[in-house]
Amino acid sequence: MNTNEAYVFLAEGFELIEAMTPVDVLRRAGMTVTTVSITSDKLVKSANGVSVKADMTLDPEKIKIGGWLILPGGLPGATNLYDCLPLRELIKKQYESAEGMIASICASPAMVLGQLGYLDGRTAICYPGCEEYMHGATIANTGVTVDEKFVLGAGPALALPWSLKIAEVACGAEVAKQVADGMLVNRY
Repeated sequence: MNTNEAYVFLAEGFELIEAMTPVDVLRRAGMTVTTVSITSDKLVKSANGVSVKADMTLDPEKIKIGGWLILPGGLPGATNLYDCLPLRELIKKQYESAEGMIASICASPAMVLGQLGYLDGRTAICYPGCEEYMHGATIANTGVTVDEKFVLGAGPALALPWSLKIAEVACGAEVAKQVADGMLVNRY
């Protein structure tokens, strides 16, 4: 298992800042990050109409279990992620693996992980108003949560702290601090 390998899944209607921030931060941290379109086209349109060309289209045989699966939010992006059966199967394998980690933000913790039952009994966060899908989770009063296999964020404004937390869990606190310092996170 390589905790320094990550896949960011892009669905039509994804939240741009929640998808691109972890790509940038995690690559700065030295991780290998691959963007994956869950559509048949590498070009995927965000919730705000910005199209992004993914590195690859979804091919479950090419996704390594272990490391990180990263689920940006946005609507209808989060519901499109949930509706993708091959992705749901990958998430299940990742959840059941010993080392695999999952990061999710905004509506995706609720619309994907919550609906799949993976947050039952966990401390979690999601975009306000999506809590009804967080079946069995204890909703945190913080912008970013870490609970065993999951790093979760509340929404777009938390994309940077959430991404830095993924870097911290994956690469250690010192690497995450170096990335944050290089980005002037706490400078001004």
